[in-house]
Amino acid sequence: MRRARDFGLVCGTLPTGPLNAITDVPGVRVGHRTLIAGDVRTGFSAVLPHGGDLFRDKLPAAVEVINGFGKSCGLIQVAELGQIETPLLLGNTLSVGTGFEALARRALAANPDIGRETGTVNPVVLECNDGWLSDIRAMALTVEDAYAALDAATDGPVAEGAVGAGTGMSAFGFKAGIGTASRLLALDGRDHHLGVLVLANFGRAGDLMLPDGRRPIVPKLRKSDFAAADAPERGSVIIVLATDIPLETRQLKRIARRCGAGLARLGAFWGNGSGDIALAFSTAHRIAHDERADLVARTILNENRIDLPFRAAADATQEAVLNALLAAPATLGRDGHMRPSLADVLG
Repeated sequence: MRRARDFGLVCGTLPTGPLNAITDVPGVRVGHRTLIAGDVRTGFSAVLPHGGDLFRDKLPAAVEVINGFGKSCGLIQVAELGQIETPLLLGNTLSVGTGFEALARRALAANPDIGRETGTVNPVVLECNDGWLSDIRAMALTVEDAYAALDAATDGPVAEGAVGAGTGMSAFGFKAGIGTASRLLALDGRDHHLGVLVLANFGRAGDLMLPDGRRPIVPKLRKSDFAAADAPERGSVIIVLATDIPLETRQLKRIARRCGAGLARLGAFWGNGSGDIALAFSTAHRIAHDERADLVARTILNENRIDLPFRAAADATQEAVLNALLAAPATLGRDGHMRPSLADVLG
């Protein structure tokens, strides 16, 4: 698997974590389920923020809707309460209901009091439309596929490109999909981590700008494969940002907003038909579902130091998208639709 740095493409000056992946944030795990059959090229990707029961031990979180042409679920409650209480599932647009059912059933099985002695659960499922390369109308993904992605989650290197939810995704006219990157930040003499995972499925062909200023030309493999240069930008990008910096929800939202700067550096302008969403969470402290105290203590980042995670969010997002593009091979999809590989063009 080739990544941006293998091509000399570096985003920013901050150091990366050991894996240059969202799994550099301690406790965060990622898993994929890839489904390729006939005209179907799709899958689920799962992000597990910690190894415990997220319903009982929630994490502070925030969502930034950069452009809201999307069908994700669970974001309203995240925006209102500032916390997540399930793993995150990424899939295609018509698999959101399936992902919701899988996360809800897992939470119900682990917590017999849900819907009885306590409230219900808020599954978070995020999506992009992979219908250019995959037969999205087949609605091929099942609850078992979602379980498989959750069960495959590890804290090691993250598979990128045409895997999991990224199997049928495209960006800037090239094959894209899953990408990740991280940054190492020193605060009060201690190392902290900020990692990003993207599901990249956005950007007009010809608009991509590399960090060195080049604009790669998309090969015209077949006239019908690519829209005209003046066609509207359609697609989506999901950005999941994880950090072990202690942050409250308002700060997380501010940092998530800076992921948009990383997209803009690549040439994206968040077109009308694009669903561009960033969800950020911190693992630094947990929010007990059964908290009994009236007042709870929190340590948070000094606001005057927040420029450092701002920069890390922009840099890691930019690099994660490039990693998604460069890890993905040229792909033949449904009805003969093609997407070339950026790695082949940069070759």
